[in-house]
Amino acid sequence: MGATTAELTTGYIKEHPDIKSCLKKGLINYSSLSRLIAKDLGIGKGTSKEAILIAARRFREKLEREASYEKKIALILKNSEIEIKNKMAVFILEKNINLEFIDEIQRIIRKESGTSYVLEGSDNYTLIMQEKYAGLIEKKFSSKVIKSSSDLVILNFKSPKEIENTIGVMSYLTSIFTENNINIKELISCWTDTLFVIGSNDLNRVINLLRF
Repeated sequence: MGATTAELTTGYIKEHPDIKSCLKKGLINYSSLSRLIAKDLGIGKGTSKEAILIAARRFREKLEREASYEKKIALILKNSEIEIKNKMAVFILEKNINLEFIDEIQRIIRKESGTSYVLEGSDNYTLIMQEKYAGLIEKKFSSKVIKSSSDLVILNFKSPKEIENTIGVMSYLTSIFTENNINIKELISCWTDTLFVIGSNDLNRVINLLRF
């Protein structure tokens, strides 16, 4: 069975963060929105436009309820500290590597109180570390590097423990990046720490956006 008009409308709005944001703030002309959705989805026959309008209004009511969550989120973020580490690099490595070398590299970095993270994917390992340790990767895994990026920054949100039971914190943060066309290179969540890896050229803009 195909999706209903209400489901299509809700899906469309969710896929367009700019429309969702304006809808939440009450800045949308519903008639114009219904015509746009009908045109884009090809469902403009019969009573579809009226059904779209009703679905959009109901979705707005849901967004208003979500606003109460945002107050809790804002309080969490207001009480969070942001730790910034620049001159970071990311390496994507093939899965068939010697993990002992990874452990060895991490021991060297820890000994010098450096920063590094290792993430295991289905067919790769992602290493996030300071640029000054890039030579260790290139020496051990030169033929195993799928891709690498440098001139990156880690933003670490060090939040109070209440974040664990607060709905939507991650979604709220990522929406800020998305709505402002800022690419998140990597994302790590570790209990009260939420880390975003971004390009250094986006840092100043992000800092201004995250003044909670």
